[in-house]
Amino acid sequence: MIAMSNPIGRQDKDTLKTLFGRDKPVIGVVHLLPLPGAPRYDDEGVEAIYERGLSDARAYLSGGCDALIVENHGDVPFSKPDQIGHETSAHMAVIADRIRRELGRPIGINVLANAAIPALAIASASSASFIRVNQWANAYVANEGFVEGESARAMRYRAQLRARGIRIFADAHVKHGAHAIVADRPVEEQVKDLVFFDADVVIATGQRTGHTADLGYIRMIKQAASLPTLVGSGVTHDNANDILAVADGVIIASALKYDGVWWNAVDPDRVKRFIAGLGR
Repeated sequence: MIAMSNPIGRQDKDTLKTLFGRDKPVIGVVHLLPLPGAPRYDDEGVEAIYERGLSDARAYLSGGCDALIVENHGDVPFSKPDQIGHETSAHMAVIADRIRRELGRPIGINVLANAAIPALAIASASSASFIRVNQWANAYVANEGFVEGESARAMRYRAQLRARGIRIFADAHVKHGAHAIVADRPVEEQVKDLVFFDADVVIATGQRTGHTADLGYIRMIKQAASLPTLVGSGVTHDNANDILAVADGVIIASALKYDGVWWNAVDPDRVKRFIAGLGR
């Protein structure tokens, strides 16, 4: 009988170094303006959206960030995955491709809310390196209602696309939600489910956008994950070095915007000061 190797839990422990070429990467989030089909889209045309996205991307990377996530954060209130229109995927693919071609750095895709299938399609079309998924395994109650993990469908779809090189960055105990329906299992066990379902990187967050997670909480998630662990909310100039002493990298947006407000444009000076203050 031929022995079969077990592929479970064989993710690349050096994923971040492989993708970004360094340890402790800083990933800036390009919060796109409202896209066509979203309630707040102002009908001024898509080129203004693309240019704002490119401008923010330039500010992040010229200031020293290592990579970007392109996200439809302007599309509030967010739809559930099966209610997201094809127009969202189409417009995000265009801007993601423009950013990657012009700036030549790794990019990721996050389609809110929890839309792993559209994110993979966009990533495939734009040659993005990874996607972020807020609920990869299990389920929770979010602003959008009941949200289930997308891993089973998403991994089969990724295989159909022949896109196994697109890595999965998965949130643990994700912000903006209640986890009472799985509270009979410790957070550590829920984190291990992400590993079991083939996530490549785990993301720890606070309770909401801009909220800082406790260092002990971050440490617990990293130890449970046994995978590269990023912090995905609440990172600032004041706490970044403390966080990076525990985590393997950070995802940042609000603190690098004008006045520290997420819907404002990226402030190039804030980016430069932030990067200069890191003890990496």
